[in-house]
Amino acid sequence: MLERLESIEKRYEEMNQLMAQPEVAAEFERLQSLAKEQAGISELVAKYREYKKTSQSLEETRTMLDEGLEGEMTALVKEELESLKACLENLTRELQKSLMPRDANDEKDVIVEIRAGAGGEEAALFAAALFRMYTRYAEAKGWQVDVIDSNQSGIGGFKEIIFEIKGKGAYSRLKYERGVHRVQRVPVTESSGRIHTSTATVAVLPESEEVEVEINPDELKVDIFRSGGRGGQNVNKVSTAVRITHLPTGIVAICQDERSQLRNRMRAMAVLRARLLDREQRRQFEEVAKERRSQVGSGERSEKIRTYNFPQGRVSDHRIGLTLHNLESILEGELDTLIDALAMNDQMKQLEGE
Repeated sequence: MLERLESIEKRYEEMNQLMAQPEVAAEFERLQSLAKEQAGISELVAKYREYKKTSQSLEETRTMLDEGLEGEMTALVKEELESLKACLENLTRELQKSLMPRDANDEKDVIVEIRAGAGGEEAALFAAALFRMYTRYAEAKGWQVDVIDSNQSGIGGFKEIIFEIKGKGAYSRLKYERGVHRVQRVPVTESSGRIHTSTATVAVLPESEEVEVEINPDELKVDIFRSGGRGGQNVNKVSTAVRITHLPTGIVAICQDERSQLRNRMRAMAVLRARLLDREQRRQFEEVAKERRSQVGSGERSEKIRTYNFPQGRVSDHRIGLTLHNLESILEGELDTLIDALAMNDQMKQLEGE
């Protein structure tokens, strides 16, 4: 890490010298390019210089302690030493994070798809609980949630629900939620008191811009039909629901929650673009990471990632071995502790080159 930072600082100084040269200053485009490059690393360089200054102060303070001090002075120096150690650790973490490659999708809005898995009606109720959990989390972050399509079960659950979350950094936080979620509890549909296990799958797709995914209109089949979802009598009587099928891949996107056929079509296209982008990214992942697949699992991320155990009031994330005993608050959308731990684990893996 320190070698990389030294190299970046050296480049920063080189750009300072170049921009001070009259011949470079006379070339506007070159000067602008250098200024842009320098601006991109200036914050990192400033943090690295703070790190070096703190590291030097730490060594000087240790030397003072080794020289032997009297009474209160020893206590003060020891206190300063601990403060500098903590500061240096924080700066190290910040520098490590700054050096990691950023996910190009992190700042994007997301489309989340929750589907009931094994467990019948209980799985559908669990899918509804997950939807509520993510909705509460989004509300706490100030993000906007809009349902795109849903298929309700008979007792208030969801066989499937697809929704959009709009907000800065939504993907950077929610991308850790994709996978199979498992619940262990006594079903509300039974009175025997036996604990059942049910599952639901969560897919989190970064919302794609039109320029990112090229779609040939001739390769689309568009069907218009009456909505069977929520929205009142007008939605159910008028043909406003839209189903778009991408013929080359067979990918289907449906939206029926809006009263307007145009809005349904626009949102169905947004889902289709997101699914096509996700498909392409998965294809690229398979091509460049075949050797890693045995270590990180399949590209489909189908492994069980988390268990919600109601009798014990705990939530266990199996990817990082973290268990929390605050099930109720997590289901109310308090996900930051889990997501922070997952993000930190992801960062450490990147730093280790896994």
